[in-house]
Amino acid sequence: MLRPQGQAMRRRDFIKVVAGSAAGWPLAAYAQPAAMPVIGLLDLRSPDTVGERLRAFRQGLKESGYVEGENVAIVYRWAENEIDRLPELAADLVGRKVNVIAAVGNEVSVIAKKATQSTPIVFVVSQDPVSLGLVASLARPGSNVTGINFFSGELVGKQLELLREIVPAASRIAIMIDPANPSTAEKTVKDVAAASPAIGLHTKTFTASTSGDIDAAFSTLVRERYEALLVASDPFFSGRRVQLVGLATRHAIPAIYSQRDFAEIGGLISYGSSITDAWRQSGAYSGRILTGAKPADLPVLQSNKLELVINAQTARIFGLAVPAALLARADEVIE
Repeated sequence: MLRPQGQAMRRRDFIKVVAGSAAGWPLAAYAQPAAMPVIGLLDLRSPDTVGERLRAFRQGLKESGYVEGENVAIVYRWAENEIDRLPELAADLVGRKVNVIAAVGNEVSVIAKKATQSTPIVFVVSQDPVSLGLVASLARPGSNVTGINFFSGELVGKQLELLREIVPAASRIAIMIDPANPSTAEKTVKDVAAASPAIGLHTKTFTASTSGDIDAAFSTLVRERYEALLVASDPFFSGRRVQLVGLATRHAIPAIYSQRDFAEIGGLISYGSSITDAWRQSGAYSGRILTGAKPADLPVLQSNKLELVINAQTARIFGLAVPAALLARADEVIE
């Protein structure tokens, strides 16, 4: 009789041990960490041209409680200035079921919207997003798309005035646009035509969609003795800013650009919206969507932070005396 009782006790002890161990099983074996949300970033350029802006995007994410690699992943899709690749890259992000697509640029954002009607999209565009067909209205986007609208084309008239102020003798101004970005190019040409007569300028439009086109345009405008240059706001030109600034310096052609990136590497003058700040706002909006906000409920933000940057060293190289009044109005003077 003792033997069976001992066996029974051992069985009860074994069951207790197993039961006690099993209590921890769900946590150890089944409680997997929640899947990390993923943002797909779509851009026409290459990553080496937007380093400062990427840092601003990540700063915006951090403001919304997200840090890349810790609680959010970012999948980058760069078109390397090949606009025809954008539909494929956008479709790839949709197929990966990313939680948000951050689309940078007018054409990029339009292509991203065509790729999906469900995946949330946060855009950064220089044109009116309503006219681009991205949203129903700025206050009520009304779909899966919202984002940041920064001023660009509206500033062309002011850019021409600044160029004339820093080069008062100039009357023949070259305008460089990218025909591969028709929405921005057409708006620039229209604004130049409206502003030029009042300032007394004769302008000619030069087109460039490749590095070779830029070289060819400079050869022509130098041969035809244009006295200054306005480079339109465009992602392609941003990606080729080293080439553009280098050619302008080599041929001593005073040029104005829409982004401070150009002035920082030797461009004479820049005037336009703070693109870096727009990227930061885009990161913050992407983070808000990850926390549950719906694009339809997030009004389009209009980034109106404008910057005037003058590179005084380049002015001296060109033999230009920058008016004191213009220096006083500058947000930054690079010596």
